[in-house]
Amino acid sequence: MEKYILETCVDSVESALAAERGGANRLELCANLIIGGTTPSPCLFREVRRACGIRIHVLLRPRFGDFCYTEHEFRILMEEVKLFRELGADGVVIGVLRPDGTLDEERMRILIEEAAGMSVTLHRAFDVCRDPYEALEQAKALGVDTILTSGQADSCLAGQKLLAELVERAGKEIDILVGSGVDAEAIRTLCPAVKASSYHMSGKITLDSSMVYRKEGVPMGLPSLSEFEIWRTSEEKIRAAAEVLKSLQVPGV
Repeated sequence: MEKYILETCVDSVESALAAERGGANRLELCANLIIGGTTPSPCLFREVRRACGIRIHVLLRPRFGDFCYTEHEFRILMEEVKLFRELGADGVVIGVLRPDGTLDEERMRILIEEAAGMSVTLHRAFDVCRDPYEALEQAKALGVDTILTSGQADSCLAGQKLLAELVERAGKEIDILVGSGVDAEAIRTLCPAVKASSYHMSGKITLDSSMVYRKEGVPMGLPSLSEFEIWRTSEEKIRAAAEVLKSLQVPGV
């Protein structure tokens, strides 16, 4: 059994299969990875579950943007936790903040209770909270299993100092899952320095559309995004990261 977690965030069956072939041992399933991820459809979950044999944690995020939710959005989150628990997800990836930047413990507790039997990851809402040390202790008290974080920086390498402190303070109570800018070389640098054994990456590459006829000048979304480019997980990038983790003396086991 591996002494590490290599989680790949994916938003398609093709990416999920590439991640599994490359050596990922867990998936974070979402939709719209290009905008940071939103809740995937039940149909996507079912198809990935049929195609892949590794654990699936489902990102629950009702929209792009901040993590301070209206009553309607929070009710959607509660229903999504219940839905994906019934569908057989292994875990949920959630996060709710108050307007003042603190973790919304009351709403988090409600979601965690609804997730009974599933693993719970606090996502990168943690990276935009006011006090990471306070949020870490709150997450412990709530029974969160994992915190996905870049160390409150724009990349895991830039957040290295805080990541090391979080891993030390977390101890064995909660797993620190390092994300943002993770690849084989980042793991090679961070693993001995930060002492983390869990990493989260997309391993994404940009593929050219199979469309031959291309109607230009009619964007379906943001004009800055091409309709003829597709993000997919690279099996090779995942394999390279997995090989680094296998070669290192991974701490914490």
